[in-house]
Amino acid sequence: MSRRSAPTDPEPRLITTSEELAALCARLRTEPFVTVDTEFMRERTYWPELCVVQLGGKDDVAVIDALAPELDMAPLGELMADPSVMKVFHAARQDVEIFLLKFGQVPAPMFDTQIAAMVDGFGDQASYDSLVRALAHAQIDKAHRFSDWSARPLSPAQVAYAAADVTHLRRVYTALVDRLTKEDRLSWVAQEMGALVNPDTYRTDPQTIWEKLRPRTNNRRFLGLLRAAAAWRELEAQRVNIPRQRLVRDETLLEIAATSPSTVAELARARGISEGFAKGKSGASLLAALEEAKKLPDSAMPELPKERNGGATASPALVALLKVLLAAKAEEHNVAPKLLANSEDLDRLATESNPDVPALSGWRRTVFGEAALALKSGKVAIGVDGRKIRLIEAK
Repeated sequence: MSRRSAPTDPEPRLITTSEELAALCARLRTEPFVTVDTEFMRERTYWPELCVVQLGGKDDVAVIDALAPELDMAPLGELMADPSVMKVFHAARQDVEIFLLKFGQVPAPMFDTQIAAMVDGFGDQASYDSLVRALAHAQIDKAHRFSDWSARPLSPAQVAYAAADVTHLRRVYTALVDRLTKEDRLSWVAQEMGALVNPDTYRTDPQTIWEKLRPRTNNRRFLGLLRAAAAWRELEAQRVNIPRQRLVRDETLLEIAATSPSTVAELARARGISEGFAKGKSGASLLAALEEAKKLPDSAMPELPKERNGGATASPALVALLKVLLAAKAEEHNVAPKLLANSEDLDRLATESNPDVPALSGWRRTVFGEAALALKSGKVAIGVDGRKIRLIEAK
């Protein structure tokens, strides 16, 4: 995400030594907020390889070479954990995951400008480019967006590109805070940060990851083998450090669970499994995991997650009305509809009396949830007033 720096921005500095990093972090820990970005490589690995960290302060713009030999990154971890300094990101999830892996904790406190922009009416998943244009009045230079950030040395152009990410982010952040303060919505953003600062958000449970494959059967033996195969893949991908889909694709896991191979020859017949893989260490450990799953009693086999609505089918007409209400309330309050409720929330609102969904708690309940319940219970109806949708109290 590189951007062209304005003339008033501090000159970017490349940090390659432990002494430079310690001095930088000491200065930044005296400031109320610091902007943060990272550049990493993950196309060929399971674990992200951190290559560059960008930090922006009032008088500092720094590009930290995370691959510099013998660089002690501990001061950066201390800065990320300092409760007196707000850490500002845009679309923070991948950056935060990297810091959690590197330092064992999530940066806090934290502010995500993408989420803040959704609260402030910039639409679903507002892009950084659009925010820079709208709030920083700058144009993004995309020349090095697909750089190989693991190659060394970093070129001056790469350093300038990376540094500009955190200079524009400072302007975007201060503009959003000003707007949200005037609209009394900073507390809304603070509520949204709860999931981002929870370490469990970034951790995968190998024993439940099979559910993401969405199998279409409740055959418990099949599900037990699928659970074993998916858990094996997650742990093996971590061990050999390659993307899980590159190790074994989803459709191959489903086929393996269905065919239940017991030998190298049977495993090699699965689509996407080579004979060399089946005969190797990974193939042997997969077969062992499957054999252990076959020994489990029926009572230990998993079931498909129970439908929260008890299997009831939502009325398409009622869901359609809730979608209209959602769009109207999002327009009225200038909030991204996706932030108020998603399609699953609407289905559950249509079928359950008081579902445990985000739309019925916190600021969302005030903006949308109460009206949704009133519409469902027949207390209000949807009408049209000129070009606007409005609620009409039922008589």
